[in-house]
Amino acid sequence: MQYTDPQPNRAPSAPPDHAEIRRIIFGLMLAMLLGALDQTIVATALPTIGDAFGDFANLSWVVTAYLLTATVATPLYGKLSDIHGRRVMLLTAVAVFSAASVACALAPNLLALIIARAVQGLGGGGLISLSQTIIADLVSPRERGRYQAQIAGVFAASSIAGPVLGGLFAQYLDWTLIFWINLPIGVAALLITERRLRDLPRHERRHAMDYLGAALMAVASLILLLALGWGGVRYPWDSPLILALFAGAVAFVALFIWRMRKAEEPFLPLGLLADKVVGWGMIASFLAFGGMVGLSIFVPLYLETARGLSATQSGLGLIPFMGGVVMGAVLSGRSMARLARYKRPALAGLTLATAGLLAIALFPAMPLPLALALFVVIGVGMGTPLPVCTVSIQNAVQPRLMGTTTGVMTFFRQLGGALSVAVLGAVLLAVLAGGGAGDIETLARNADPARLASAFSRVFLTMTVVVALAAVALAFLPERPLRTSVHASEGEGSLM
Repeated sequence: MQYTDPQPNRAPSAPPDHAEIRRIIFGLMLAMLLGALDQTIVATALPTIGDAFGDFANLSWVVTAYLLTATVATPLYGKLSDIHGRRVMLLTAVAVFSAASVACALAPNLLALIIARAVQGLGGGGLISLSQTIIADLVSPRERGRYQAQIAGVFAASSIAGPVLGGLFAQYLDWTLIFWINLPIGVAALLITERRLRDLPRHERRHAMDYLGAALMAVASLILLLALGWGGVRYPWDSPLILALFAGAVAFVALFIWRMRKAEEPFLPLGLLADKVVGWGMIASFLAFGGMVGLSIFVPLYLETARGLSATQSGLGLIPFMGGVVMGAVLSGRSMARLARYKRPALAGLTLATAGLLAIALFPAMPLPLALALFVVIGVGMGTPLPVCTVSIQNAVQPRLMGTTTGVMTFFRQLGGALSVAVLGAVLLAVLAGGGAGDIETLARNADPARLASAFSRVFLTMTVVVALAAVALAFLPERPLRTSVHASEGEGSLM
């Protein structure tokens, strides 16, 4: 049963023409690049930052602080954009992110940098989800897939360019440039989108903000992310602190569900998740995007430690995989405009990705050219479900709920990425350190080849299971006809 909201829309304004849409989307891609690039460019500069401040013990918080606040803020931006409008919230996100970037660059010590990174995450959490929501306001679901493919391109470019730029700035120039570079991109995004978003179609109705529900979701997310970030690294997974954090996360999730059942206008309508398209789409997106993030972290580590490549070569070795992701998203997104059974390319892609991952899991020492070719196939397969999940979920809800739904979808994707990295790290540690805590990269570099091969075999086998489950979830997702207009009536179109 499709979820509906009983309150009617006001008459929508006329959407912009195609040329104007292209200009708006270019500005949105710059905004997304801000958020996506910042998640990758900082990592390679961390040793230099630690040396500059003379503090390596708390260095991981430079990444963790941003991840925590950005993940928590993502669904909040979606809901607030349904209340106050997309333009106001996107400009707020870009402004907060840019101002915090200046604070990061000027930070006099590591504590100030960590605080500034937390504030930066409060801005970055809205950049990606709001951009996807605005695209949904401008383009019909039937045509939206081709634009979602461009979003995959932004993520792929940031995954490759981020570590390279971070290392270049830290080694040859100045590490603060990893934050100063955000200013010209942010200013360009503001200038391009500020005026054009004034005419953005509005879907007005009265909303109330469920602050208690939002707070409960934020606390549950923070506790869970802390458990995932510390488990296996600072503390063993079975340590009392990690177990207590997981128990606390479960307790706050239960309180959040209770609040969603009692609130007059809940922060996240549970009926929305009960919709089969939204529910299965969220699960498939959680698994597929999480798998992509996990592989983008562990493929370079595999190439560097198990295959003997240099750090630069292993970074370049990620290009076949991420290039494949973009290719798969483009092919799948464009096919949605032509196919009634638009899930088929994604199901075929996930099947190919599963087979490719299984092959590498069984033969982790296969010739390197063959492994890189398989990473292309795996990337293509894992890119195919991304536009299908996004467009299907957005097609299933009314425009007035688009911000809330897209924000929650992006939240689950980020949570999937964090969980994937934690699970793969735990699998590696189970072999390299007997399941205890430790620095995964150091353990991998010091391990003997046979143990490394066994460890990465289990990593890729775990990813095989994850991608196969994503295919199962996508198979259960109903194929509702895609609307041919942003404001078309529900159920437009037919399945062939």
